[in-house]
Amino acid sequence: MSSNQAPLLEGATRALAEFAARVEFDAIPAEVIERMKTSVLDSIGCCLFGATLPWTQHVQAMVEAEGSRPVACLFGTARKTSVAGAVLVNATAGHAFELDDIHKESIVHAGSIAVPVVLALAEQAGGVSGRSLLASMTTGYEIGLRVGNAATMSLFFRGFHPQGTSGVFVAAAAAAHMLGLDADHMQHALGIAGSQAGGLMAAQEGAMVKRFHSGRAAQSGVYSALLAQRGLTGISDVLEAGYGGYLSTYSEKPNAQRLTEGLGAVWEAGKVGYKPHACVTSIHAALDAFSSLLKTHALAPGDIERVDVGVSPMTYTHCAWEYKAQGVTAAQMNLFYGMAVIAFDGGAFVAQYAQERLAEPRLLDFIGRVHAHVDEGIADMGPAYRHAARVKVTLRDGRSFSHEALHRRGSPENPLTAGEVEYKFRQVVASCLSAADIERVVSLVGRLDTLDSTTELMQILAARRYEPATAPSNP
Repeated sequence: MSSNQAPLLEGATRALAEFAARVEFDAIPAEVIERMKTSVLDSIGCCLFGATLPWTQHVQAMVEAEGSRPVACLFGTARKTSVAGAVLVNATAGHAFELDDIHKESIVHAGSIAVPVVLALAEQAGGVSGRSLLASMTTGYEIGLRVGNAATMSLFFRGFHPQGTSGVFVAAAAAAHMLGLDADHMQHALGIAGSQAGGLMAAQEGAMVKRFHSGRAAQSGVYSALLAQRGLTGISDVLEAGYGGYLSTYSEKPNAQRLTEGLGAVWEAGKVGYKPHACVTSIHAALDAFSSLLKTHALAPGDIERVDVGVSPMTYTHCAWEYKAQGVTAAQMNLFYGMAVIAFDGGAFVAQYAQERLAEPRLLDFIGRVHAHVDEGIADMGPAYRHAARVKVTLRDGRSFSHEALHRRGSPENPLTAGEVEYKFRQVVASCLSAADIERVVSLVGRLDTLDSTTELMQILAARRYEPATAPSNP
């Protein structure tokens, strides 16, 4: 390899930096703003619930032990730390239970990164307008998702976690926009962030560290923007450099054209979807198809002899590995466990991934009846159908039934309504906020684009967590 290799798409980093620096609220389509408001509500719910979980609390304890100037809250704790420390904890919380929003092509959960970043910087600034916050958040989504698109699924197949790699660009662009950086400094922020991209997919098979990838991406992006603001220079062509650039290093088959294709006309931020299940997005269509079969034919687990699940090559690699009760992360990433809890509970939400359920004998028995394979028909449909699934159920009496789900429930093609996302939010935060505060958050986020200040919202998020006796139920 040589440092004089031709760039993949000359000037791409600069083009994105110039675009990101000039994004204004009024230039963002109304439907994209509405999608971003839905993402704010969904992400706040993910962060508040995720803050209660042990992996987040390990990160929080470390940050608190370090001590920093208290300018930004650790959600639900009544304690504050630095912006960088706050986003490390809060973005870890946002990705802590596989509930966060997802952009299919880029494989990035932008909300669990961008929302903690813009809220922390808004809090430090003393409360900015909702329009400013939404503009910065949208900028982060747009840049990071385009980077993920250009990296293609090849990045994932090489073993990198998109949340920790492409995710740093979400955070850097969002933070730089919040700080009002011009195009030159924005370009350096992106150039610094690219050097900090990281995250390995082997973490999905039992390690808590998968959740930390999101927090680290958020923190790296904040550091990148703050350092660029101070004059530290980054790699000016970080995305397209032929040798040692982000795309040429992390992806064997990048599509650099996706960095700028339709920029300003087609908003990737408007293509975000939401999760009705508390597990990896790649198996949602399979769970939906199986659930439909169970309901349509009034089937009980004992009726079923065998379940065959046809999925895309990516979903097979990502999720169809042998299940072992290695921990919550592994269960949430595993196709077979997800199918088993659907069979017995009819849902795969928070309660189904409790630690005490992971080695339940009846679930392990049912897992033995589930068989997965790569469906060549789905593979031939291309990357847009990588979440599709075909499920066949064979009964003990010899009958069989099949169902195909090409688009998971919650995807842009088969969307959850804003009301359904609000219902999910209410269920998730029932163990974190009082009924009155739930209503306040829903109201504030619903009119976020009209708020002169986000201070009231931050006061709710910053307060000590409400702790009722009940836990979230299935939406």
